[in-house]
Amino acid sequence: MTHLPLTRRSARSPLKATIAVAVVCAVAASGAYAAGVGPFDHGSDPLDPAAAAQARAFLADWSHGRYDQAGARTTDPARAEDVLQSFTAGLDITTPKLTPSTARSADDGTLRVPFTAKMPVKGLGTWSYTSQLPLSEGKDGSWKVDWSLGIIHPRLSDKAKFRLEREDAGLPEVADRNGEPLAGDAYPSLQPLLAQFAGEGSSKPSGAIRLIDRLTGETKATETTFGARKKDGTTQGGKADSTAVKTTLDAAWQSAADAALEAEADGRNASLVALRVDNGEVLAMANSPATGFNRAVSGTYAPGSTWKIVTSSALLLKNAVTPQTVVDCPKHLIVGKEFHNVETSEFRGATFQKDFMESCNTAFISLRGKLGDAESGDVARKYFGIGQEWHVGIPSYDGSVPVPKDETEKAAAMIGQGRIQANPLIMASVTATAASGRFHQPTVMPGAKDSTSTTPLPPAVVSQLRTMMRATVTDGTAHVLADLPGEIGAKTGTAEVAEGEDNNGWLVARRGNVAVACVVEQGVTGGGSAGPILHRLLSAVPDAPSSNTPR
Repeated sequence: MTHLPLTRRSARSPLKATIAVAVVCAVAASGAYAAGVGPFDHGSDPLDPAAAAQARAFLADWSHGRYDQAGARTTDPARAEDVLQSFTAGLDITTPKLTPSTARSADDGTLRVPFTAKMPVKGLGTWSYTSQLPLSEGKDGSWKVDWSLGIIHPRLSDKAKFRLEREDAGLPEVADRNGEPLAGDAYPSLQPLLAQFAGEGSSKPSGAIRLIDRLTGETKATETTFGARKKDGTTQGGKADSTAVKTTLDAAWQSAADAALEAEADGRNASLVALRVDNGEVLAMANSPATGFNRAVSGTYAPGSTWKIVTSSALLLKNAVTPQTVVDCPKHLIVGKEFHNVETSEFRGATFQKDFMESCNTAFISLRGKLGDAESGDVARKYFGIGQEWHVGIPSYDGSVPVPKDETEKAAAMIGQGRIQANPLIMASVTATAASGRFHQPTVMPGAKDSTSTTPLPPAVVSQLRTMMRATVTDGTAHVLADLPGEIGAKTGTAEVAEGEDNNGWLVARRGNVAVACVVEQGVTGGGSAGPILHRLLSAVPDAPSSNTPR
């Protein structure tokens, strides 16, 4: 290509000058306007306007994906078309915005048109940089973009190219109440649930454009980055990154809960929840296996005899019984069908407290006439918040206590069977309410909305419930927890599932400022299946965290 010095233009003959003007007009018409330059600035250029028009037309063709037309405006059409297309498509650039500025002359006789490139990378952000177009004039007076790889980007060459690296948004980083990261093998139950803490799709994607060696593939430089790049998940001191999603969970309780299920569930489906009595903040929720279905919070189970806490509250609230009232406990009782106690036990002349301690089904069913059909459900809603809408911070099932359809279903409801549905989250909350007298909506996320409205239990009822639950540990069916320190109160439960299947085993307990609940599917009895799990959990963690509010 011959480069003619710019100073020779003044020596042109009048005829050549006329032809040159015609060429300028033709290029401007076919380049700038026919190419659809659109938003480019057509301000006056101090040098040859035909060159400036060709530069603008090249940039317009490139930005609109007309790579063949853009290539035709260069000194190497085939190569230019191929590289423009592969660069734009290979880096997932959608619609480039290429803005030229004022042309200037160079010592080699070419014109240089600087431009700003704003390259939107699909799903990540915009990559911005500057480059320039060299243009030279041919013997016929037309201008062409002097093709080289550096036109596209100053650092693009025969030795180096760009590569887009996308980083999977993956799971959001989640921290416990003290800023400890909740990722890894110590918290297997949480890993399938992490996306729920920040909401599905809330984790922003990230990535980078790297300059790499064409021969070795070695990264030579990072040209730009998008989004929050993944780190090792912690900052100094083992704390989670400041952008981590904060929860009410406690790393020590969560780790101990997962370990307890792994050690004691014996391969059966099981789940548990631990929460603070004073404010409902969830300290741990664990599932075995950790498959992604959060049965601890979203499961639907008959709560069995753990529901007797609610039934007892209803009876005590209306003074239908006291803990010392004699309520006989026979082996069997027929109410449309035969109801019996576990292992057909019986306690003749038992007090109501003894019936509670030994989880006597027939005694509780015999008291069904003391309550209206809807009364247990009303008490569950008014005092325990069950059936109201809970805003836990993640998807949850908030319980159901329908009005019994007949006398048989009412008898079943007295012992947590029939159509009553709950899960460990609900039963841990029931236990906390019974221990403190006041319902606190369970939450996993700090500051969760609370639209519930409940009434505190009378102090006398709370005292009676706590006494009966303590006796259940010292002398009753929850004796598996008796050797642990602290005045633990508890209630076991055995819930029928279906004909021919083993019962689910339940155990709820309260120690200090923590209430826990555990269900083991087909665990047969609560003391025998859920008991060892909660024993291991409470042995591993001394008490609730001292702070009331997650930091």
